[in-house]
Amino acid sequence: MDQYRSLSHSKWECKYHVVFIPKYRRKLLYGRIRKELGEVFHRLSVQKESRIEEGHLMPDHVHMMLSIPPKYAVSQVIGFLKGKSAIHIAREFGERRRNFVGQHFWARGYFVSTVGRDEAVIRQYIRDQEKEDRRLEQMELLR
Repeated sequence: MDQYRSLSHSKWECKYHVVFIPKYRRKLLYGRIRKELGEVFHRLSVQKESRIEEGHLMPDHVHMMLSIPPKYAVSQVIGFLKGKSAIHIAREFGERRRNFVGQHFWARGYFVSTVGRDEAVIRQYIRDQEKEDRRLEQMELLR
C-alpha cells in the first residue's frame, strides 16, 4: 500500500478522503445511476492522472479515497469529477427526470481530509459506511 508514485521529477504519495453529496441530499444514487457512476468516476480520475483507491456510493453521498498527484489542486480534481459526472448523468438520465440537469446534480462544496498514515482505518471506514448507515436508521426507528 505504501507504494510511491512518480512524476518526471518527483516521487509522491498524496491521498485524500473525499465526501460530497447530491443537491438537496436527495437519495438518487441507487440503481442504474449508482452502477454507472462508479465507472464514470474511475474514467474521469484517470484523465487527471489520479486514482480512486477506495470508494463507495451511498444513497445520498459519495465516499472516496483519491490519490492525486501534487501537480493538481485537490479542488481542481474534485471539481472536474463532479462537473463531468453531472454532465454524464444529465445526458444519460435527463429524458426521464426533470431534475437531472448537469450543473445542478451535485451540491456545492465537499469534505476533504488528508489520509496520512491512517490509510487502513479510512479504507475500513469507507467499506463499512453502508452498514453503519443502516444501523443508525434502525436506531432511529426504535425511538
